[in-house]
Amino acid sequence: MKIMVVEDDRILAREIEGFLRKWGYETLVAGDFRRIAEEFACWRPQLVLMDVNLPFYDGFYWCGKIRQVSEAPILFISSRSDDYDKIMAIAQGGDDYVEKPFRLELLKAKVEAILRRTYQYKVKEQVFLGQGLFFDQGQLALYQNGEEILLTKLERRVMARLAADRPDVVSREELMMDLWDTEEYVSDGTLTTVISRLRSKLKNACGSEVIRTKKGQGYSLS
Repeated sequence: MKIMVVEDDRILAREIEGFLRKWGYETLVAGDFRRIAEEFACWRPQLVLMDVNLPFYDGFYWCGKIRQVSEAPILFISSRSDDYDKIMAIAQGGDDYVEKPFRLELLKAKVEAILRRTYQYKVKEQVFLGQGLFFDQGQLALYQNGEEILLTKLERRVMARLAADRPDVVSREELMMDLWDTEEYVSDGTLTTVISRLRSKLKNACGSEVIRTKKGQGYSLS
């Protein structure tokens, strides 16, 4: 999911960018406030965070321009608290409105709610593991801050099963059954090696243990 941040307060814009990237979103901060529509068309984000007070043209203007070419949701972020501005935001095609100052956790909740409504099937496929790390169940791919972490076929199978059952424990026997469906020869030692490699890749990516071992039972994603 790509999110475009249109905010002329550079400190706030970078803070939002860093926070969203930790949760696995690709984030672009607008650079030229004369060419917001062009940057949008070039990057084609799935969501826009739009300030109202901007240089040259306000956020309402750019919302209208974007609505001429796209139905991507637009979430206004503004220090204006007047009801007129909120009505104007909706009238121009905005989907929601957050007043400054706001907690980043509230912004994240708003973002997730909009994405869930608009791209429900895509949001369901992504399992967020923290620190910008997520597993895309549709693509069977692991990403860290938008960059793919290469996995083998067997590692993908194990991640897919653990992600599907999260937070429940998956036994070694169940994982072996999943791996036997591949064309590769799989032994008990093979599973141990796959888990070890996968655990190492995940820890290197986010700095913490993502796969947990339940002694005598199996494995789960934290």
